[in-house]
Amino acid sequence: MELISAWFRRYFSDPQTIILAVMLVVGFGVVLTFGHMLAPVLASIVIAYLLEGIVRFMVCHGCRRSRVVILVFLGFMAFLLVLLFGVTPLLWTQTIELARELPNYLNKGQQVLLHLPQHYSIVSDDQVRELLQTVRSQALGFGQHVLALSLGSIPGIITILIYAVLVPLLVFFFLKDKEAINGWFTGFLPAERSLATRVWHEVDIQIGNYVRGKFWEILIVGFATTIAFAVMGMKYAVLLGVLVGLSVLVPYIGAAVVTIPVAMVAYFQWGWSSEFAWLMVVYGVIQALDGNVLVPLLFSEVVNLHPVAIIVAVLLFGGLWGFWGVFFAIPLATLVNAIIRAWPRPQAQTQSETPPLE
Repeated sequence: MELISAWFRRYFSDPQTIILAVMLVVGFGVVLTFGHMLAPVLASIVIAYLLEGIVRFMVCHGCRRSRVVILVFLGFMAFLLVLLFGVTPLLWTQTIELARELPNYLNKGQQVLLHLPQHYSIVSDDQVRELLQTVRSQALGFGQHVLALSLGSIPGIITILIYAVLVPLLVFFFLKDKEAINGWFTGFLPAERSLATRVWHEVDIQIGNYVRGKFWEILIVGFATTIAFAVMGMKYAVLLGVLVGLSVLVPYIGAAVVTIPVAMVAYFQWGWSSEFAWLMVVYGVIQALDGNVLVPLLFSEVVNLHPVAIIVAVLLFGGLWGFWGVFFAIPLATLVNAIIRAWPRPQAQTQSETPPLE
């Protein structure tokens, strides 16, 4: 108990530290409890935060904020319309086609797997049959789920349409009335909050750079992959390009996972041929350029997370919120890392103490 008391006195002796801890606990509690109901609001806050960087840049160069907000919002709406009416229908069409082609792909894969025991003695016929049964059930379940969504998803479509109206409106008001909303929110906070302000400044720098950098990385990697796959004549180029683009949200793990469908579609289309080899070479070049050129360029001011921290974040937030937890695992881990970096440390702390995992 004495060790715990000493640790508590060391890190929570300042009243402002306690206030900051309470604010963080309340914030995470609200998100955990009401996150599903407030999903459009949270999404709008993230988008407005993303666009605020552009607004701030143009305002710093002498433009009026009201005009900049309208201009940036119109650009956002144009991008959203292209995404909804240009990319989404094509993406959905290719997903339906892939679901319909799954039985043929399963038959081809079955023929390949049945020959494995002849070439590799460590693989038995029973293991191949179990693997085939598992893959077939999972793939057919995916195909039936996609087709069911395409035939009977009227409530989901209505929800998406409502969100498509609510989210842009909320984004516009968050940008337009930023000062008023911030003033209303800070009215509930203590007057003396210099520590919370300092921590928020660090979080703002890290999260802002990360979110904006990831946005551009997704666009560049996804667009480059889609163009490369389409030029090479690969099926489902848009679908796979979007998957590759989204895979950068989870470093290391995302690239490893998305390589499997890319390689499988290429193999089922061309087999062991020169086309398959060239496509995998092009895909590898895109991944190499992303990791060695694009990421250092976009995230030069962002503290990179250690691979162990990334894996722990994916497991933790994925367990809490499922798919969306995995989707936002790295931004949330960056947020936690920024808070740890900005958290006040006692003057007696020596250099020998272990720093945060980065």
